[in-house]
Amino acid sequence: MADPTPARRLGAGATVTPHQLVAISGESVGVPDPGQLVHLELRRFAGCPICNLHLRSVVMRNDELAAAGIKEVVVFHSTDEELRKYQTELPFAVIADPEKKLYAEFGVERSPRAVLNPRAWPAIARGLGHSVGAVIRRKEKAPPIMHENGSLGLPGDFLIAPDGHVIASKYGTHAFDQWTVDEVLELAGSQTAGNRAAKAAAAPNAPVST
Repeated sequence: MADPTPARRLGAGATVTPHQLVAISGESVGVPDPGQLVHLELRRFAGCPICNLHLRSVVMRNDELAAAGIKEVVVFHSTDEELRKYQTELPFAVIADPEKKLYAEFGVERSPRAVLNPRAWPAIARGLGHSVGAVIRRKEKAPPIMHENGSLGLPGDFLIAPDGHVIASKYGTHAFDQWTVDEVLELAGSQTAGNRAAKAAAAPNAPVST
């Protein structure tokens, strides 16, 4: 199946169309969320060892993200059925997008450099090594041999404000090129600090006592 034509890339200041998505858990997920920031990750396929390597770091610090007012939403270009084989234990919303509509809307594409870029190779080796060990210990299912929508997807990260504007975005140049948790927290902290400064500047001057 051919990918839908991607839209232009969304940079800081762009506005995201409101979506009411359905996670593989059945949960309804609003993007944007009027009550908190959303870190939207567009990943690759269900069971992707490289994605799983990254998402383990997110799982370990998910409480920090939640405490900072950040809701994690992760999208894969696989079906609900495939995702339920691999990603059901993730503590945040996992969205199936086999038709890659969100990828097209956010301008996230695929390229051979996803896996041919030498900077991706250490993560590929580590991800596959962990997957093989986990399969041997019967902790995980083996990664799929045939990947829905292929294995050349590039990742995309978007930090979205409650009003729907994009605070920051990152378009990966290879399969393991994404924000770290520290970078997400730093971006969210800068946004919070900026909001406080704007509110302080807009507030009327306090009356001077005599």
